[in-house]
Amino acid sequence: MKVIFRRTGERSYAVIVQIPGREDQAMNPAPGFDPSIPHDLVHYAVEAELQLQAGVFGRAASGGGTFTPRGGDGTADARHRARARRKQARREQSMAREPSNDAQLRASERLAYFSDIAWRRKQGHKPGDAYAHRPSEEPTGEEAARVERIVRRLEALAPRWRALPVGGELTFVWPSLEPVST
Repeated sequence: MKVIFRRTGERSYAVIVQIPGREDQAMNPAPGFDPSIPHDLVHYAVEAELQLQAGVFGRAASGGGTFTPRGGDGTADARHRARARRKQARREQSMAREPSNDAQLRASERLAYFSDIAWRRKQGHKPGDAYAHRPSEEPTGEEAARVERIVRRLEALAPRWRALPVGGELTFVWPSLEPVST
C-alpha cells in the first residue's frame, strides 16, 4: 500500500491511500494541518515505527479504515463504489470489535499525542492544536522510550514536509518510513 501526503494548499493537505487492485482512497482535506508536520504524518510515523497493524494505516492496508474512495476517476461506477464502501465499513466494524485492535488504535492516538508534543518542545515550537483530548496520565517508561524513537523519525521527516510546495507530496510504501518520492 502506498500512502501519499500531498500539500494541497498553503494551509491544507490530503492523505491518499493506494492499495493495488482497489480504487484510491483519501482524506481530503485531512485534519490537523501544520506547516511543520501534519497530524496524520505524525500518526503514520508512530504506526510505521512501532509496526502497529491495527492503527489508522494498518487498518486501511487490511481493507478497513476510514479513508473514503476518491471516485470520479472513471475506474468504477457509483454502484461499485457503494459496494466497496459497504465492504470496507463491515471490515472496519469487524476490526473495531477486536480488543487488541482497539488497543492498538488507542495506543497510536496516545503516542501520536506524546510524540508530537515532545518533538515540538525539542524544536522550540508550541504544541499544535490537532489534539482535542490530552491523555489523563503521563507516558509510562516504555512509552517514553517509544516516543524518543518516534521523535527521531519526526526530526527526519519534518524538513522534507516543510520543503514541499503546494502540490508536492511525500509518498511512502507502508510501513516504510523512508519516502519513495518527494
